[in-house]
Amino acid sequence: MKQNSILISDPSLRDGNHAIGHQLSKEQIAAYCRAADAAKVPIVEVGHGNGVGASSLQLGEAKTSDFVALTTARENLKTSKLGIHLIPGFATVEKDLRPALEIGVDVVRVAAHCTEADLCERHIDFARSKGANVWGVLMMSHMVTSIDLLEQARKMESYGAQGFVFMDSAGHYLPDDVSERVKVLTEGLTIPIGFHAHNNLGMAIANSIAAVKEGATLLDGCARGFGAGAGNAQIEVLVAVLERLGYSTGIDLYKLLDASDLAERELMKEIPTIKSTSIVSGLAGVFSGFMKPVDRISKQFGVDPRDVFFELGRRKIIAGQEDIILEVAKELSGQPRV
Repeated sequence: MKQNSILISDPSLRDGNHAIGHQLSKEQIAAYCRAADAAKVPIVEVGHGNGVGASSLQLGEAKTSDFVALTTARENLKTSKLGIHLIPGFATVEKDLRPALEIGVDVVRVAAHCTEADLCERHIDFARSKGANVWGVLMMSHMVTSIDLLEQARKMESYGAQGFVFMDSAGHYLPDDVSERVKVLTEGLTIPIGFHAHNNLGMAIANSIAAVKEGATLLDGCARGFGAGAGNAQIEVLVAVLERLGYSTGIDLYKLLDASDLAERELMKEIPTIKSTSIVSGLAGVFSGFMKPVDRISKQFGVDPRDVFFELGRRKIIAGQEDIILEVAKELSGQPRV
């Protein structure tokens, strides 16, 4: 990668799926892929909000199967690379990863909770053996120190990951937090570093720029910020700011703006905004994707969703533990456990 060149990955069709209950259709996927491809977006990530293999009653059933979503994307991406997000436990090598690679996925991002990198070895090794570009990803990264994060990232590097991305899954970071982590990671790893921002505290763009200034070379951004909770870094703003700062992304800004306009019209029920519960979710360090179920369950039990978020944060609850939302709401309402 050239000096001052930033690689942009667009998870609008993956993280954005969280915002609409994983209900993106084949037609919506095709339309956005064509628009992103025309804009020369380097990587377009597609799938269920929690990645391939995650469609389920607990996490939400996707309207479009992995096979249909990825096949549709592959047919409509001519120059952009096709990426997937994959969490071992939700996704298996044989049932989910192998078929995705056979469809023609170019970039595999193998993700785990920030303390569980050791779960990723088999998936990273298999994807590398099939010629994919493989990145290790750690979610909810604010829950560990920068040194602990580095230790986990080194495991992913040792397994064969060609890059490492840390996610601010709760939108909890401030720029100094990101700078400190990237500094430690760039000094301790030999592979490129990436950052995935959420906007609960309005810091997604600022945090992304802080990452770049300390040496990160991969950033995630979604059309209009389309993503869980308050949304992600807004890709069209991110690219514009990077260009103003003198960084190159290789993206056609006008056509990217067109793609974002299309996404607003055809993909979203509403543009992500920073709501009261989003702010509390960020302060509490709770996964952004919990906003809708917390709001719904809090209303059901007549409790304040802000209290639910702070209690979930105190318990250090992570994605996949959605059942605890119900438990917390019941306890706050004074109802006994069943």
